[in-house]
Amino acid sequence: MANDSKPEERGGYKIPAMLAFSEIATSLSSDADLEQLLERFLQTMIRLAGAGGGAVRVLTADATHMRMVGAIGLPQEVIEREYLIPAGCGVCGRAAREVGIQTDEASHVCHEAMALDYFGNRCKYVIAVPLRHKGKVMGVYNLFMPDDRTIPEEVSLLFLSISEHLGMALENARLTRENLRITLMDERQMLANEIHDSLAQTLAYMKMRLALLREAIQDQEEANTEKYLGQVDDAMETAYSGLRELLTQFRQKMDPRGLVPALEDVIELFHGRTGVEVEFVNKVHDLNLTPDQEVQVFHIVQEALANIGKHSHAMHVRVSMESHLGNYQVTVEDNGIGLKSNESTGPGMHLGMNIMRERAQRLGGEINFENRVGEGMRVRLEFPATAYRKVTAS
Repeated sequence: MANDSKPEERGGYKIPAMLAFSEIATSLSSDADLEQLLERFLQTMIRLAGAGGGAVRVLTADATHMRMVGAIGLPQEVIEREYLIPAGCGVCGRAAREVGIQTDEASHVCHEAMALDYFGNRCKYVIAVPLRHKGKVMGVYNLFMPDDRTIPEEVSLLFLSISEHLGMALENARLTRENLRITLMDERQMLANEIHDSLAQTLAYMKMRLALLREAIQDQEEANTEKYLGQVDDAMETAYSGLRELLTQFRQKMDPRGLVPALEDVIELFHGRTGVEVEFVNKVHDLNLTPDQEVQVFHIVQEALANIGKHSHAMHVRVSMESHLGNYQVTVEDNGIGLKSNESTGPGMHLGMNIMRERAQRLGGEINFENRVGEGMRVRLEFPATAYRKVTAS
């Protein structure tokens, strides 16, 4: 790329560079929304580079794609086409693999992107500045240049410094989310202990009914004897079944790395315990859930698998996750015998379904149970992707 700027002109970047460093130092200690912070510094980088537009992307949770979290000066059609790209694609992928800022002609960037009039007309060159922390790539800034001007050396150094600081902020945010998950798991463990302690209330109820049962037997009141005996029996069954299920769920610690590794672990345990083959299909490249949402989804899948192990006689189970029209969908289906009407209303099964419904409500969604007698069961959870933030042209 040609260098048409003069040394004295390049010196004009020093003051904006110092101001940018000052802004970074202030923002990293005060901003709660990291994606908005990334987008704000995108504007600074576009201004210093003389670019026509730009975008900032972060690596998705599964590290296979890069998701656009901010864009300035781009047509909406470009944003929609480029919203999610493979992590190794074009100049962005090269910036992720190699050290330093990467530059390429727009015509070499992406064959699919070249179908858009923006590339090759308003954008001649694409610059990729990696967001790194300790050698680990967290994302990338793209600057879309209208001509072949170069970026002065001091500005390139500034960009690399910005990327290192913001890469550190992304890594800190990831560690914070992981710590939140660990804290939440500890709280769930405490809650499990409290539920265990609450067994005393059930025992107190049963003690009162036993006293009434004893009186009914002494008075030879056959009707009341049967009544109180049934109540004691029901209380015992409900307490035992409910407590066993809740303790199993709450004491099953979820992997602090997130929902997908946790589901992989529970699926492996289910296969080892039952011998049932489980197919796990994850079509969501960037599962963006809060720690509490992850816990609710995890326990719903866990409960669905537990019911399959007890009732289905299945040989194959499929667990899938996908997103559609702003909603996440999680489906657990098997090829077993399905449930007979009396099984679906039994104490244990009824309690498990109610617990799953309550968890779905906490997610702001709903859960459906499709019982195909003789063909298996399908449990489908659907809830809104509330963390989704749409990128628009600015």
